[in-house]
Amino acid sequence: MFCEAGVFYVYFVYGMHWLVNIVTGPKNYPAAVLIRAGLYYDQKNKKEVIISGPARLSKFLNISKKQNGKRADKKTGAWIEDHNIKINPRHITAEKRIGVDYAGYLWASKPYRFTLKK
Repeated sequence: MFCEAGVFYVYFVYGMHWLVNIVTGPKNYPAAVLIRAGLYYDQKNKKEVIISGPARLSKFLNISKKQNGKRADKKTGAWIEDHNIKINPRHITAEKRIGVDYAGYLWASKPYRFTLKK
């Protein structure tokens, strides 16, 4: 998490799941965003499918410690694309984070979990 922006930070939780973050801050500053969901096009069924949940997404993408510390670019085989999609801020909800009660009430109750309204 202390790498420069654009690097994957992958870690193992609960002795069973790999989770992937993308570092967002400058080197030596702990700032990253947990990748919680993804969208792919199912060629067989001709529809878009949402993979929801950070562990499910990592499993679907075969994420493991091998990706930790690698840059998010086409050379490494995993990247984030900008399709110039603009989302109206009114369509985004900010909620309290999940599974961080250990951080204490102040940090656990901060609305740092962002989702799109359904």
